[in-house]
Amino acid sequence: MATSAASVLSPSSANPAPSVSHSGTGSSSSGDEAAAMSRASALEDSIFAAYLQICGGRSPSHDLIKIRSFLSAAAGRGGHFVSCLICLERLRPSDPIWSCSSGCHALFHLPCIQNWANQCSHRHPSSSSLHSSSDWHCPKCRVLYARDKIPRSYRCFCGKLEDPPSDPWILPHSCGEVCGRPLSGNCGHECLLLCHPGVCPPCPKLITSRCFCGSRKDARRCAQKHFSCNQPCPKLLPCRLHRCTERCHDGRCPPCQVKAFYKCACGKTEEERVCAESDFRCDRPCDGILRCGKHKCSRGCHSGPCGACPLQGRRTCPCGKKEYKGASCDEDVPTCGLTCEKMLSCGLHRCPERCHRGICVETCRIVVFKACQCGSLRKEVPCYQDLTCERKCLRMRDCGRHACKHRCCDGECPPCQEICGRKLRCNNHKCPSLCHRGSCAPCPLMVTISCFCGETYFEVPCGVENNQRPLKCPKTCQVSRLCRHQSQCRPHKCHYGACPPCRIICGDELPCGHICKHRCHGPIPPPNPEFTLKPKKKKMEKNIGVTPGSACPSCQEIIWVACRGQHLGEERSMVCSKTSQFSCNSLCGNLLACGNHYCTKSCHAVKYQPSSSDGHESYKDDLAQKHGPSLLDAGSDHAESCEECLLPCQKVREPACSHPCPLPCHSDCCPPCEVLLKRSCHCGAMVHVFNCANYNRLTGEEQQLTRSCRGPCHRKLPNCPHLCSDICHPGQCPSINLCSKKVTVRCACNSLKKEWLCRDVQNLYRQTDRDPKDAVKSLFGIGLIPCNADCKSKVKAADAELQIQKVPVPKGIDVVAAAVTKRRKRRERIQVTRQVSKFQAFRSILQRCLLFTLILIVICASLYYGYKALFWLSDRMYEIERRKVKKGLSNF
Repeated sequence: MATSAASVLSPSSANPAPSVSHSGTGSSSSGDEAAAMSRASALEDSIFAAYLQICGGRSPSHDLIKIRSFLSAAAGRGGHFVSCLICLERLRPSDPIWSCSSGCHALFHLPCIQNWANQCSHRHPSSSSLHSSSDWHCPKCRVLYARDKIPRSYRCFCGKLEDPPSDPWILPHSCGEVCGRPLSGNCGHECLLLCHPGVCPPCPKLITSRCFCGSRKDARRCAQKHFSCNQPCPKLLPCRLHRCTERCHDGRCPPCQVKAFYKCACGKTEEERVCAESDFRCDRPCDGILRCGKHKCSRGCHSGPCGACPLQGRRTCPCGKKEYKGASCDEDVPTCGLTCEKMLSCGLHRCPERCHRGICVETCRIVVFKACQCGSLRKEVPCYQDLTCERKCLRMRDCGRHACKHRCCDGECPPCQEICGRKLRCNNHKCPSLCHRGSCAPCPLMVTISCFCGETYFEVPCGVENNQRPLKCPKTCQVSRLCRHQSQCRPHKCHYGACPPCRIICGDELPCGHICKHRCHGPIPPPNPEFTLKPKKKKMEKNIGVTPGSACPSCQEIIWVACRGQHLGEERSMVCSKTSQFSCNSLCGNLLACGNHYCTKSCHAVKYQPSSSDGHESYKDDLAQKHGPSLLDAGSDHAESCEECLLPCQKVREPACSHPCPLPCHSDCCPPCEVLLKRSCHCGAMVHVFNCANYNRLTGEEQQLTRSCRGPCHRKLPNCPHLCSDICHPGQCPSINLCSKKVTVRCACNSLKKEWLCRDVQNLYRQTDRDPKDAVKSLFGIGLIPCNADCKSKVKAADAELQIQKVPVPKGIDVVAAAVTKRRKRRERIQVTRQVSKFQAFRSILQRCLLFTLILIVICASLYYGYKALFWLSDRMYEIERRKVKKGLSNF
């Protein structure tokens, strides 16, 4: 239920007690509360018994609704209590209170209102308020009270009993007797209710009264004795020509609105006007002749004669000092020549000019000695000119917070016109009054606390709404839920604030594919509360961990996550929303691009993984179906390539050869070997060059045939000094023991010789138990023929010739020394030391000293000139900076 600003500020609705509507009282759940409610109802019936008896057992609801709200608040019904608007504390039944009996009937603590009244009555001495400085006002309705009206004692609501006792069977702060206060309207009757807070109800007694126009007489209640008969009003209007067209009404009749043509006062203009505006004047001049018959009337439109001429009668000069008797009204009276001496507009000086026609000068220019209003400046100025100084008044205004600051103040500082702006005790609004002394008035606004449907509500003063407990409404909440469980949720009672959260499991599908198992955290209807009420004491509920209206939390399912390298048997269990990449302790093991070797890096995610065996692929498919795509995508981020194979090709070539493949390690077949092979023929006389691939494609027989030079073998036979006479052939020569060459056979002294076949010589060697291979090739066949008698004589002759041919060796010659080689002699010559003179040694030392001195001089010179250049550069930069600073200052 919304309450308008006008109703809040009006005296009839400005109620400090909470107002609970009858449509939503709410059933109590406890026996104590039910007993309290029944006792409050009985108390209320006893208070209204006399009034309802006169009313015949029934009364209009608006007569007693305000008093009922006061009673329910004073009794503390429903857990809602009255609060003092000054201290905002609860008014307990045992606390002394004071009620504003002349205005709003608000309740205050007696010490609070006494302190308030004392602060308001002790105003600043310079205060210039319209009411007396000893008056004080109600903090809520601002009704003025005299200083002698400051409450000194605690009295009941009707004021009869001082210090009323606290009785649980009567209304708190009341005497329990009949109120007896005069009712409103000065009807002469008294209030029939028991002592109660708030305004007294309207007078319920029946009297005879007439309507507003007096044409109807009826029996009515005293509070409603003024009524309208709804008949046309028979009264004549002020024009005395027409009657009132309104129905029976209170007060004077409205002006006559009958339209007609009416003339102005002079009769020259005729206009259509309403009857109430028939008397009017036009804008034309009168132009009538005065009684003298010589001058025209200077007045505007008027009725009746123009009147006498103002120039007739006693005639004097303009200043009035000289009289001219017998002068006619059309004759000009001359000036007297004396000083005018008429009082000027200042009221202090007279006109100093000679007698003159017309008005005197408006500004008095006589120089006088004046003082300013504040008295700080005294100066001679013209009389018409006000003297004000430039000094600002430093006196504090009546608010005690701001200085006057008016120029040349006369000491009576005006009231402060600034808004107070201090925060009120309610902590919701600021003081809208003009700046004042003492405490600010309580916030006059009332706050309505209602359930969501608005059927149950009550009003409390602004500032105490946070201490109120949520009210109970027996109706079902009509607010539709915004989550997906609208059709599944149970209905709940209407309430204040937001609807309770849904307690059904969410069930939404998460991005990972799992189902959210938290309580429903969908959006809730917006409560739009202006304040938060004091929560009820309930058991602490378990925290569901999710804020209503927020997105689903992260998935908490446990899944198996594979390592970066997707190795079998290395999966780990992780929370679905907290999966992270990890590397197992195995090597990568993926087949490299070469197709021959495997990656030896530690476990990592690969950018490209070649197809593996069918068993591995089926295993990954099973994991993906069982645990979701996160298992295979765990290592998709930060993927890196496997290592590059830098090994040479180690494949066996086809056809096989001993040469390695020149390409790096590769997956396809090796190219044909292009190496040239050098192969000698079987006999070794010729060297053939073959292509390795072509040569190895041949069979063994083809290779043997290809290597043959097609010439004689030319290999030396092992048992004789002759060569093989067959065509170049592989393997052992077939004619080893069948050599048919002729050999010269000699005796031991070489005197006898014969020609035998080589095979016969070999057989003879074997017969003599000698191997032909052991025979010296140059002596092959010698000594096989025995010597005869002629051989001895020939040997002697040969020895004699040999002795003659020998050269004699001289004695004393070292044969070993003579055989020294040239290299040894050259080495000995180098080892001979060369003789050096003393002059050559001195010259060498001197040259070295001069060279060292020259180098030292060059180093010192370079250091000197380097430092000098550095100092010059720093001075130059300092001069440039100084000029820039100087130029900047000059520009500034």
